[in-house]
Amino acid sequence: MSRRFQPRSTLTDNLRLIGQIVPWRLFLLIPFLLVFAIPAFLFGTGTGHHLLPNLSNFFYNLSSKATAVPTPMPLLTKLLPQQGAIVYTVQNSDSCDEILVRQMRMNDAGQIFSDAAPATVLALNSALGQNCSNLQPGDVVTLMPQYPLFALGGPVLKIEALSPAQPIPTPLIHVDRQQQVGIDCSNGCLLTVRVATGVEVKLSVETTIPVQVGAWIWGQAMLPRKTVAGFANYPYADLAASLNGTSLSVCNLQINDTPDTNGMTCDQLLPNTINDDGGTWLLGVTGASSLDHWKYPLNLPSGTRVLLWLSADASGNLHYRPGNPLYRYDETQHLYIKI
Repeated sequence: MSRRFQPRSTLTDNLRLIGQIVPWRLFLLIPFLLVFAIPAFLFGTGTGHHLLPNLSNFFYNLSSKATAVPTPMPLLTKLLPQQGAIVYTVQNSDSCDEILVRQMRMNDAGQIFSDAAPATVLALNSALGQNCSNLQPGDVVTLMPQYPLFALGGPVLKIEALSPAQPIPTPLIHVDRQQQVGIDCSNGCLLTVRVATGVEVKLSVETTIPVQVGAWIWGQAMLPRKTVAGFANYPYADLAASLNGTSLSVCNLQINDTPDTNGMTCDQLLPNTINDDGGTWLLGVTGASSLDHWKYPLNLPSGTRVLLWLSADASGNLHYRPGNPLYRYDETQHLYIKI
């Protein structure tokens, strides 16, 4: 049987075969890919590496809760509130109780200073500089603010717990110290606070706001009262007492930018007559580091020592309202002068 030989395919046959298998339009696409598609892919890849992360961060920040920017803390004041008296000239038919009620808004004067307790009357005579049983028109008496508060602001220097730490329920969760935002003072803390240059006080506080050393404290505190034998609730501050190192009870507490809305109101400080009197006297110094924090409309130069009357609302919150008594301390007379 004779062998059959299949002739080899020529180049033309191979090209014709390829043309039948691969559509001729594909050859037109190859130059387009080389000229446009590949450079576009490379450019898009490089741009995406930068654009997509930035775009993701944008939408993440947009959807996340806005973070409050901390208010810069002011410089420490160099002045302290000044304790002092108001002078009043006795008018016809004036009595000591009437003077205290009208001039000092001391509605409980007749109960605080009572003939049934002679020590209280003697203490009032001493404070007024006149004998209440023998007042004459034209006599000048000195009137002190009862149970005065003073406005303070300053950095926390030290934090001491007033009660042992509460047991932590299981399971225990490890918390990195760097993640702790402050010390829990909900069971009470004693804070050492610098309120003026060279003057530190100790504040007893109970607050759910975490407290850090270096945090700025705002508050209104009750000044130490003079100790008088037989007169437990003597209403006037001790003029001879040094404020440095004194332990004080504080109200209207705010730590940095966070007010303590669940904290003690000033009418809860004892003793006081805020609820009966409808308000309280406040000593302060105008300026960003002290009295200006409460934004009372005083319109006085910074560094002015003042005595003002704060009205209490139904919730015990204190407000300065236009027309409330306002006095400025006169350094030459050592008295408060009405503005």
